[in-house]
Amino acid sequence: MQIYLARNNQQAGPYSLEQVNQMLASQQVLLTDLAWHEGMAEWKTLGELTQGKLVYEPVGYSPFSAQVKTETNEPTYKIKVEQKVPELAPFHSRALAKVFDLILWLPMASIPSFFFNESQYQELFEIQKQMQATQIASDKAVELQHQLMQLIPNEAWIMIFTYLIIMLMIQAFFIAKSGQSLGKKIAKIKIVDVETAAPVSTIRAFWVRSVLFIILNLLLIPIITVIDYALFAFTKNRQTLHDKLAKTKVIKQ
Repeated sequence: MQIYLARNNQQAGPYSLEQVNQMLASQQVLLTDLAWHEGMAEWKTLGELTQGKLVYEPVGYSPFSAQVKTETNEPTYKIKVEQKVPELAPFHSRALAKVFDLILWLPMASIPSFFFNESQYQELFEIQKQMQATQIASDKAVELQHQLMQLIPNEAWIMIFTYLIIMLMIQAFFIAKSGQSLGKKIAKIKIVDVETAAPVSTIRAFWVRSVLFIILNLLLIPIITVIDYALFAFTKNRQTLHDKLAKTKVIKQ
């Protein structure tokens, strides 16, 4: 396999797969450098090809199937290559992704209704009616919320937590695989490193960017939401607060 590399509009190569992996290990080449070999439709960053690792293992390629060549001085060519700059995801794409992701959580809110009997339904409606007539931050509102929690049967709580865990696992899987939640897949945008545009780890993309931010939202509503949209509007890389925390940005696929 002959691989060509490019950086700053300069191309070099061809190199063997073993040479490329050696240069990756010694950091002579970077994950942000472009690469191309036979079978690829376009140039891609090494980080995209290796999924962020410092070793490239093409699917279906075996080093033992390559012909053994005697040591020769391979010519090096330099030609101008246009490097594609990732395009930042616009607000409407990110909003669309958020809406789709939120829709996936709606069934969880309806789970308790499947376990209520007629008397519990009547009690639920009465609590909701009182909550509408009560100030949000008052002691009465807190008491009504407590009554609402007690009204939900244990079986419903088990189903709610089961749904929660399954959805988190599904979202974590897709984010780890492609940097995309289900909503981002539909909107055709993805999460990448803010500096290198390379794929990011699950800890940064999911646990820091999503789970930690959800916890902050629950504690500091609506302050976090206001800060989130303000940062998106005024920062260079259109980073929201959770992007800042995880050192990520969102680009078009």
